[in-house]
Amino acid sequence: MPNARPATLARAFVLLSLGAAVLALAAVSLLLGSNLISPTAVIRGLIDPATDVDAIVWGSRVPRTVLGAFVGCCLGVAGAVMQGQTRNPLADPGLFGVSAGASLAVVIGVYVLGTSSVLTTLWLALAGAVVASVVVFSVAALGRELTSPVPLTIAGAAVSALLVAWTSLLVLSDETTLAAYRIWVVGSLSGRSLHGIAAAIGFAAVGLVLAAANTRSLNTLALGTELARGLGENLLRARIVGLGAITLLTASAVAITGPIGFIGLTAPHLARVAVGGNHAWLLPASGLLGAIVLLACDVLGRLVGGTAELPVGVVLTVLGGIAFVTIVRRGRMAML
Repeated sequence: MPNARPATLARAFVLLSLGAAVLALAAVSLLLGSNLISPTAVIRGLIDPATDVDAIVWGSRVPRTVLGAFVGCCLGVAGAVMQGQTRNPLADPGLFGVSAGASLAVVIGVYVLGTSSVLTTLWLALAGAVVASVVVFSVAALGRELTSPVPLTIAGAAVSALLVAWTSLLVLSDETTLAAYRIWVVGSLSGRSLHGIAAAIGFAAVGLVLAAANTRSLNTLALGTELARGLGENLLRARIVGLGAITLLTASAVAITGPIGFIGLTAPHLARVAVGGNHAWLLPASGLLGAIVLLACDVLGRLVGGTAELPVGVVLTVLGGIAFVTIVRRGRMAML
């Protein structure tokens, strides 16, 4: 095909541009914040941690910049896999009960064990997310139609609703649990440390490998379930691999920052505009755009909120709501 090479080069250029944008936003994230520090002082603090701005630069800005890029990438790729698996442009990684499972596990940790340390919360959230995903898959398997995305979607919605109800019951019955849950559930990069990545990076790495392995299946599933089966696609294996990728990537992100919405919804849509629908390009573009959106919203929250700062989850909820309406309107116009 004569146009294949130029198109490939164009997509590669887009990915390189997105990578450069991530690095640029990371620099902005290090330089800007609620505390007014000159760029020279920030650079000096990065080079020499013994300076008087060490607590701000290495204690706050460096961790939240690294975590923002990590979490945004995980949620962006998970969203692309989720939408490809369900063939639903409005699907979000939290649809399989991952976020709800993590929330319930954190609440149980505070309510039963009386612990709210960052590391304990991280492991509880990871465990809860994985268990919730397994429960969703088991419930869907009862219908023996795992080759279709519909049972998984319905099971995910039902299990999520049940987990949210249990979480609300525990939270409303204990003030200590409510206070700890309120801090975690808002979704924030503030106050997080790099220890979170050390614990979650293994899960995320396996999730990225599964997502990459699912690329061919996602492209085939885009043609429709029947046609994919006719082309020899093992639909059950494709569903299991995709669900594993979504679970591990979302669990890694949610465990560190708490539930953060709209990244997994909007990043894949932006990526399709940039590189098209081929998942070999769509998945990395979604990851890079997820990192870009999350870092940009975190910087915006710092600047708009002043010394108090707005959690990135709040900024994303506001801007994500606008993006959601835009996506729905575009979808309607495409159908007319």
